[in-house]
Amino acid sequence: MPATQQDLHFLSQLKTTTTAAISRDFTEDRIWLNGREEDVEQPRLQACLREIRRLARKRRSDGREDPLPLSLSYKVHVASVNNFPTAAGLASSAAGYACLAYTLARVYGVEGDLSEVARRGSGSACRSLYGGFVEWQMGERADGKDSVARQVAPESHWPELRVLILVVSPERKPTGSTAGMRTSVETSALLRFRAEALVPARMAEMTRCVRERDFQAFGQLTMKDSNQLHATCLDTFPPISYLSDTSRRVIHLVHRFNAHHGRTKAAYTFDAGANAVIFTLEDTVAEFVAAVRHSFPPELNGDRFVKGLPVEPVLLSDELKAALGADPTPGGVKYIIATRVGPGPQVLDDPGAHLLGPDGLLKAAA
Repeated sequence: MPATQQDLHFLSQLKTTTTAAISRDFTEDRIWLNGREEDVEQPRLQACLREIRRLARKRRSDGREDPLPLSLSYKVHVASVNNFPTAAGLASSAAGYACLAYTLARVYGVEGDLSEVARRGSGSACRSLYGGFVEWQMGERADGKDSVARQVAPESHWPELRVLILVVSPERKPTGSTAGMRTSVETSALLRFRAEALVPARMAEMTRCVRERDFQAFGQLTMKDSNQLHATCLDTFPPISYLSDTSRRVIHLVHRFNAHHGRTKAAYTFDAGANAVIFTLEDTVAEFVAAVRHSFPPELNGDRFVKGLPVEPVLLSDELKAALGADPTPGGVKYIIATRVGPGPQVLDDPGAHLLGPDGLLKAAA
């Protein structure tokens, strides 16, 4: 039987659920991701485990009472599931490693800021340790210990803001984020210029936009920064191209939609992948989803094209249809996930939500 078991997920429409258990009966560390056992010796995973165990040992050596009756020599079993495409440019690694760091910390009795632990798995995972709007601070120390996340505003700060995930491809991207960034750091002069000359001012402006709920400036800066990120990818040698033809059609759709309305009512951003993240306000969601349906008619799953938060169907005006222009691309967008900014980690107390059984092994799929 597991000595200690914890579950955690991020309570939004895009969710990672993680169960961790430790026991004297376990003979080795093991991990399952999305129902499949993975290599527990993966370097980034091992880095997180080593750091959590080091912090747990330090807690004991400092003389603080350990609330958990366990031995630090116990092996750990971990199971994690994403309800959205993995390794497809939707920050599954960030969510996964943040969830892992938080869950392991609870199992091993580690307290305090977990930014450094999460970053050992995925750099941007430190942002997922907090809810709402979060900034990842660059820091100045050579060891990176001051490169931590800071919440700019809670999830309740901008209740009208909505997020639409346009899933263009649920498949794994050919170039991973970590490998791609490493190559860009080594070869892209544009990346160095961007980091030194542009990012600090853009971060300050984005913080202002969020605090003042200035969607016009927020949307334009979001799109410009996304475009520059992918220009940096093309400046990398050999070049990296995460965007697909459908991604570029989504970009044109957003600009035509905004031009029709005479102001920024929707904004796109793309991480290291072809899938689009669209920001808009609550009163624009239904019309924009209708515009996506018009431009990318669903092929088979029309009744399940929109997942997550409910979106009422509306009809597009003939004027907007004409403004969107280009011929429709059936099936170009597989489906949409409608969501909003969510809270940080949440512990699940329901035993039925555990991914591991009483024996510490992955539960059979229902």
